[in-house]
Amino acid sequence: MASKKMVRQAHHKPIIGILGGVCSGKSTVAAEFAKLGCKVIDADKIAHRLLDRKTVKKKLIALFGIKILDAAKKIDRRKLAEVVFANRKRLMLLNKIIHPLVLTEAERLIKQYNRPRAFLPAPLSVFDRRQGGGRRKQERRPSIKAIVLDMPLLVEVGWHKRCNRLIFVDCKRKKRLKRAEKMPFFAKNRLKTSSMDSLWRENFQIPLDKKARISDNTIDNNSDLSSLVRQVAEIFSRITNI
Repeated sequence: MASKKMVRQAHHKPIIGILGGVCSGKSTVAAEFAKLGCKVIDADKIAHRLLDRKTVKKKLIALFGIKILDAAKKIDRRKLAEVVFANRKRLMLLNKIIHPLVLTEAERLIKQYNRPRAFLPAPLSVFDRRQGGGRRKQERRPSIKAIVLDMPLLVEVGWHKRCNRLIFVDCKRKKRLKRAEKMPFFAKNRLKTSSMDSLWRENFQIPLDKKARISDNTIDNNSDLSSLVRQVAEIFSRITNI
């Protein structure tokens, strides 16, 4: 049931993979881990930054046309979503361009977060500056407790095998659909709940029940935020005490 753990070297931080459906609360869970001292690698944020890269922009315009541009001639994420969201072939073409770059950046960040934390000089107080400074006490940067991967296609690209712990965020379908209705893309197009389902990217991904089966822990996100925070804290405690 649990995923196979990779052997973690002493200097490597544990890697936590977050799984779940669209609008299940994966980013909220990742944010709570961040508050506990983890570094989050957010694939969507990386992808958004990549849209500003000239080479990426050129390829996307060649595939989908200038209709994906905004008034400033930049890639408009909403317009791009409208073009690819419900079309499996177009979505695969987009992923073929973006995902290798996202994974390269994620790899770089993992290496960065695994480096030993260097000592830094403590900041000078106002009094110290007035007195001419002097030797400052060396302080270590806050240690990184773990690395969290918030990646929609974590399992699909095989990166779940790199994780020491997989966490599935469980949220009822009805609740997720209500959240989706508030998303700009759905609101703008005034899509009905029944038609949203056919557009969701998860229909092009590995089934959620399989992702739940390979996970080590499940977070129930059908209650309030305080419940979610408590569950994250409990799992974090177990991971960092290994």
